[in-house]
Amino acid sequence: MTTELYMLAYCAILCVLLAFPYTLALIGTVGPIRAVSYPQPTHDDLAPWVQRAKRAHLNMVENLPVFAVIVLIAHVAGISNPTTVLGAQVFFWARIVMAIGHIGGIPGLRSVAYFVSIAGLIMILLQMF
Repeated sequence: MTTELYMLAYCAILCVLLAFPYTLALIGTVGPIRAVSYPQPTHDDLAPWVQRAKRAHLNMVENLPVFAVIVLIAHVAGISNPTTVLGAQVFFWARIVMAIGHIGGIPGLRSVAYFVSIAGLIMILLQMF
């Protein structure tokens, strides 16, 4: 398995892990029955960092498919070189930093990490053309 695919797997694991803080806090606050009820009421009573953790998870859910498509197309096309490896690693580590910035409420860090993750995607994309 290539490094790029490992980075994709690690990003998928990160996405799953980012769901835990919000889910566990929600269960602890409203109980398991209300936590899984539908429609879900708003939970403004949760700590601000928990609400940010939910947004960090949703942000990863939005960006993971884009990364997955790019990595998988490169893999199927047989494109793997030091630049694609670095691009995948940059994306993964930037997403870690972004999650920390998001949950920690550090807007500047979150924004910089987002653009660094996009740079990682571009690094891979440029190797395809």
